[in-house]
Amino acid sequence: MDAQTRTIVFINAAHTLTHYALLILPTAVLAMGGAFPGLDYGAIVTLGTAMFAIYGLGSLPVGWLAERYGARAMMAVFFVGTGASLVACGLAVTPVTFAAALGLAGVFLAIYHPVGTALLVEVAGPGLGRAIGINGVFGNLGVSLAPLATGMIVGAFGWRAGFVLPGAVCLAIGAAYLRTPASVTAAARREGATFPDIPRATAIRAFVVLTAIAVTNGLMFNAITILLPKLLEERLAGSADALAVIGVIAFAVSICGAATQFTVGRLADRVSLRALFLGLAASQMPLVVGLALASGWLTVPLAAATIATIFGQVTVNDAMLARTVPPALRARAYAVRFFVGFVGAAAASPLVGILHARFGDMQAVLWTLAMVGLLTAGFAALFPRLTTAPAVRPAPAE
Repeated sequence: MDAQTRTIVFINAAHTLTHYALLILPTAVLAMGGAFPGLDYGAIVTLGTAMFAIYGLGSLPVGWLAERYGARAMMAVFFVGTGASLVACGLAVTPVTFAAALGLAGVFLAIYHPVGTALLVEVAGPGLGRAIGINGVFGNLGVSLAPLATGMIVGAFGWRAGFVLPGAVCLAIGAAYLRTPASVTAAARREGATFPDIPRATAIRAFVVLTAIAVTNGLMFNAITILLPKLLEERLAGSADALAVIGVIAFAVSICGAATQFTVGRLADRVSLRALFLGLAASQMPLVVGLALASGWLTVPLAAATIATIFGQVTVNDAMLARTVPPALRARAYAVRFFVGFVGAAAASPLVGILHARFGDMQAVLWTLAMVGLLTAGFAALFPRLTTAPAVRPAPAE
């Protein structure tokens, strides 16, 4: 395995671990009744607010730290810190220590997107859209595996194991990463192509629109993935006894997002990004409305279609940024983009927890998200027209 391939393997593994770790709680909580006396589903889910908030807020300083200490060191900190934090979550004995451990996990999980995505763009080669799409599949794999694997682990060993076992896996991958040659990142760099001449006004407009979309899409992405296990429990099983079955269905639903990200990644190298994004954005609101009105098994295909559009949007958004921001500004642009995106994502946990506690089901949450989908479509309509030329990548830093 050459240096470039090794680098991409670790980047993709980190993406999987990031999204898996963020979504352990929504499934594990279904088996946490009595874990913390006096706290019900909504209250325990809300304990994850700090994790998601820090996950987003940490992206800006992470960009600066990566410039100072290097991407390799930051990725090593990601693997070791995330693994240790997840183990700490499983060992927590009070709501305060549990929330603190989740918050600490958010600190280390914040490293991946600013560092990993910029590194992927640097080493991906000429098919940037395809590389982003495949990387998105690995992120989606984490989203898909979280309810399935957590449900099985929790069902067999209890909720604490749901955090401790993936933490141990993360630490093992970190140990393997530390054993790879220190020159992996440098050796993986290739000579970059010339960035196309995009009018300044077009680039500014594109960045502003992408920043606005990052907020709404971040909220939609996180909220849907958080509420999915509970929504399926309410619509299909009505009992936490079916936890493993709910996990399997949630896996099947969310795996649709992986297929979409791969397909959209390929299309991003061939067609108008603006047209592609408009189609995905325009479909979100009607799908979420349908999800709110559905009952029984109709929930499953509608949830799959909704998740497919949301995940496909993430891939297009990353490709848009890579194509419209000059290489010299790209690292900072990704940091800002993920910062505002995960500020929106941070609102998902309290939104789901508070509205569910207030109304007793997911209906109010879904109607709120339908309005978010409408906003996303409005922002997408403002995105400027771009060339359909293949994606380009930055020249390596000297």
